[in-house]
Amino acid sequence: MSEQQTGEQDAYAGDVAPGGPAQTRTAGCLRVTKVAVDPEMSNNCYLLRCEDTGDQVLIDAAAEPERLLELIGDGGLTTVVTTHQHWDHHRGLSAVVEATGAEVVVGTPDADAVTEQTGVTVTRSVEHGDTVAVGSCTLDVIALAGHTPGSVALLFEDAERGDGRAHLFTGDSLFPGGPGKTAGPAEFTSLMDDLEARVFDRLPDGTWFYPGHGDDSTLGDQRPQLGEWRARGW
Repeated sequence: MSEQQTGEQDAYAGDVAPGGPAQTRTAGCLRVTKVAVDPEMSNNCYLLRCEDTGDQVLIDAAAEPERLLELIGDGGLTTVVTTHQHWDHHRGLSAVVEATGAEVVVGTPDADAVTEQTGVTVTRSVEHGDTVAVGSCTLDVIALAGHTPGSVALLFEDAERGDGRAHLFTGDSLFPGGPGKTAGPAEFTSLMDDLEARVFDRLPDGTWFYPGHGDDSTLGDQRPQLGEWRARGW
């Protein structure tokens, strides 16, 4: 790890605010940049850059496309992943795709809704177990039905060059303090079942997760609260 990368790691805390600076860290072959947009909704957007090839993927073109395009810079953008269909996570999608020509990736059950709301054609719909390439790096798609039918999280692991952590981008399905909001008890049960089986039962405590709003956390910090979340209900 270079001196610059060490400084980035030391500076990264995951607590960004709309209008404030982005934060960047290096995770194996990926460089992760987190920025918050829109003072009202305070959405997080994540730009992932492959350190080997320079290819870039954006997770949630939520708002402020001018700022996102400035962040993308001259490196271009291969893909935008929209984690779910809710309006606040794709307000900048049309402008970003028009400017970059990036492909648009959405969980299959949410794909039609994203197109209806944005006018943007979804070029690839994904299911649980699919992958998304960031240059030579790979993101695993984890479907987490509940907040919306097609919500997805994206998992990155780099055993050879990584920092010893898994990195998980959860959209609005998982936050510090609980799962994302659901419309009713059936959706809540679905989300909790998926979170336990596909996230907490699979991944270690050191897994760092990056939500769609607010600060980051680790699975280890949240795991003791799973029973409380179940009991609390939707």
